[in-house]
Amino acid sequence: MAGVVVVGAGQAGSSLVAKLRALGYDGKVTLIGEEHAPPYQRPPLSKKYLLGEMDLERLYLRPESFYSENLIELRLDAAVTAIDRANKVVVAGGHAVPYEHLVLTTGSVPRRLPPAIGGALDGVYVVRDLRDVDRMAPEFREAAKVLIVGGGYIGLEAAAVAASKGLKVTLVEMADRILQRVAAKETSDYFRELHRSKGVDIREGVGLERLTGEGRVNGALLSDGSELEADFVIVGVGITPATTLAEAAGVEVENGIKVDAQGRTSDPSIWAAGDCASFPYRGERLRLESVPNAIDMAECVAENITGADKTYVPQPWFWSDQYDVKLQIAGLNVGYDRVVTRDGEGGISFWYYQGDTLLAVDAANDARAYMVGKRLIDSGKTADPAVVADPGADLKALLKA
Repeated sequence: MAGVVVVGAGQAGSSLVAKLRALGYDGKVTLIGEEHAPPYQRPPLSKKYLLGEMDLERLYLRPESFYSENLIELRLDAAVTAIDRANKVVVAGGHAVPYEHLVLTTGSVPRRLPPAIGGALDGVYVVRDLRDVDRMAPEFREAAKVLIVGGGYIGLEAAAVAASKGLKVTLVEMADRILQRVAAKETSDYFRELHRSKGVDIREGVGLERLTGEGRVNGALLSDGSELEADFVIVGVGITPATTLAEAAGVEVENGIKVDAQGRTSDPSIWAAGDCASFPYRGERLRLESVPNAIDMAECVAENITGADKTYVPQPWFWSDQYDVKLQIAGLNVGYDRVVTRDGEGGISFWYYQGDTLLAVDAANDARAYMVGKRLIDSGKTADPAVVADPGADLKALLKA
């Protein structure tokens, strides 16, 4: 019996196979992953795991025994090299694995620096999987000099860990400001001040010309002509959806593996979910890079495999941990034209509007603002900007309006 084969043993893949069994699906289920470890959480890799505050086993999404107990065949250390759509099999570890339904939860891959500017030197790392973090962990020695390339959330989280461990941190961002692609100026200003207060040297509007060193990195030349010494480098310049397998099989790709509102690809026997998938949303195509999306979309696909015919409607939320600040984000800020700032109890929040419509909220150490904002956005309601801006106003009253 062919059953369901899931390629990609990350958050989406693990969530999907668990949901299939929870729904009572009694066919064969196979989960295939390239890594040696069973499915694990990725967000703590660059934070608690790297800090030494979380053991490997605590990273696991579920105990390894969960898969055998639920009759889920977990194939690890198995790279899928091809999809044979005509015969409905995938080739994994040299073996043909038949499928009735194939689900691609292949995630994303980090962008790397070109070898021509030193990207292949020893001591240059990305933060994506367990192997990446285990390789770089010995570099985190007190007073070591680390250069972080990229001022997005991955770069800032790595900077926070490094500074917390006593390293000398320089972060360069080619754009005019950190977080420019994903957040308002107000959020950027808040986190810039936070990092500088911890001793991080943030340089904005400055690009990397090249890394220097023979065999191993020892420094960098920047676009403003300055030179830096560096014991190692962390590259956080974004990720791209892992679509190579789908493209080679002739499955349609558009900013990720293109799926319909139920998660089906251009091949009705193949589905996709998580970071790798783009789906229809408000007349456009959207691809979300987040744990909540990976879980929710994977579970929706599992329901549809079992006949639900359910439309995937995302309720986006994200988070980032930096030092003792927890940033919680509700909604999508695409298209905002103004930002309202609210000083909360021990924290601060930034509310994004398009006209009178509330789009998103960035809440730093302000769980109440996040909770209220998320409930309003998920229910399609807005929030009076005057109430939001008044620190003495009761935010919960907005839920009753």
